[in-house]
Amino acid sequence: MPFLAEVATSDVYLKSHRQLQDAYDTRRLADRLEESLLHDTFQPSDKDFIERMDMFFLATVDERGHANCSYKGGEPGFVRVVDEHTLAFPNYDGNGMYLSMGNIGEMHQVGLLFIDFENQKRIRLNGEATIHRDDPLMKEFPEAQFIVRVRAREIFPNCPRYIHKMKLVERSRFVPKQGCDTPVPGWKKGDWVSDTLSGNDPARDPSRKVIDR
Repeated sequence: MPFLAEVATSDVYLKSHRQLQDAYDTRRLADRLEESLLHDTFQPSDKDFIERMDMFFLATVDERGHANCSYKGGEPGFVRVVDEHTLAFPNYDGNGMYLSMGNIGEMHQVGLLFIDFENQKRIRLNGEATIHRDDPLMKEFPEAQFIVRVRAREIFPNCPRYIHKMKLVERSRFVPKQGCDTPVPGWKKGDWVSDTLSGNDPARDPSRKVIDR
């Protein structure tokens, strides 16, 4: 079936989306999913799901249009739905490249994917993100560098059929917790990189435990 040239009238679908929908005869299905599932405010079920999660995937784009995808992990509840339009999460110490956060600072557009592998469910969220260094949530997340707030534009559950069922074995020991020092990753103590660390990098603290994973 040839591509059709009709321009999308949806707020979600663009011409390129419509071309493929028409090529595979899924326009009616796509429209029904948009009408039935897509929303721009957090529902109670969205909040419950997101605040149970201990990880998500974050997609950003830089000013060249180059995409970046990263994994963000924490304790359950490290992502907060703070009102019907907004969620927030902390940024912790990482590799110092700031690829995702730098993209947010410049372009703001993000996509978040939350997956519950044990129960095979997921929620996608697209929106606009901003960085806040003096956010009131800072005091609730030990060792947070800053808080990222995302105003949702599109929230929707996805078909779970290709989610592999997996069970959590152990949460990362590097996730900061109230009342205890977070261990240092072994790679930051390597001779090839240790001389480049900032003066306040936790890896410079000799009292911190060093572990590989």
